[in-house]
Amino acid sequence: MSGHSKWNNIKRKKEKTDAQKSKVFAKISREIMVCIRERGPDPKSNLKLIELVAKARANNIPAENIDKLIARVAGNIDKANYEEIVYEGCGPSGIAVIVRTLTDNRNRTAGGLRHYFSKFGGKLGQFGCVSYLFYEVGMIVIEGALDADEFMADVVELDIKDFEVNEELAFVTTEPEKLMVVKGMLSGKYKVMDSGFERKPFSFVRVGDEAALEKFRLLLNALEDNDDVQDIWHNLEE
Repeated sequence: MSGHSKWNNIKRKKEKTDAQKSKVFAKISREIMVCIRERGPDPKSNLKLIELVAKARANNIPAENIDKLIARVAGNIDKANYEEIVYEGCGPSGIAVIVRTLTDNRNRTAGGLRHYFSKFGGKLGQFGCVSYLFYEVGMIVIEGALDADEFMADVVELDIKDFEVNEELAFVTTEPEKLMVVKGMLSGKYKVMDSGFERKPFSFVRVGDEAALEKFRLLLNALEDNDDVQDIWHNLEE
């Protein structure tokens, strides 16, 4: 898979240090908070909450921590009010970047992202400046050592766009509106580790300038370390 996305980094994120795992929990916690406030704390009527809890457990977050978070938000103890804001911009050498955030302070988030882009040779742009270069798909991540031939036989009968299998994970790509249906079919036989929506570029750009590539890596690192940032997509060919 070319291009940067959370799916490409799932294995690496599972191996992060305790400090880095804390950041992962902070990001997932925000997703859970927004989910509960929008749809309620009852998993029976909030399928998205079930998905997020599974995602938290897949990232080795203790069940006790998850339960405490849900109870706190359901009891309205945590007053933070997060909203989703998507930012767009260009990195060095014109690499298109989309950043999805959950924030309780627009000014803080926008200022931080603007600083990162400027510092590492890019520029934060207006809404719509690069999103037309991407299209949306559904993505399902399956964990465990799989038999590639058997898995292929199972998924080719489903209405999917593409799939990929490696030694530890499998990735299934669907049309956005078919994500939940395909996920339900696969979850009966396989361990679904994560799922969600992904933005993929229509085409990728090549950058041969090593200095520009290093600046772009630093930009990605800075964005990933920001607690407000949930997802990052770009069109650099890797």
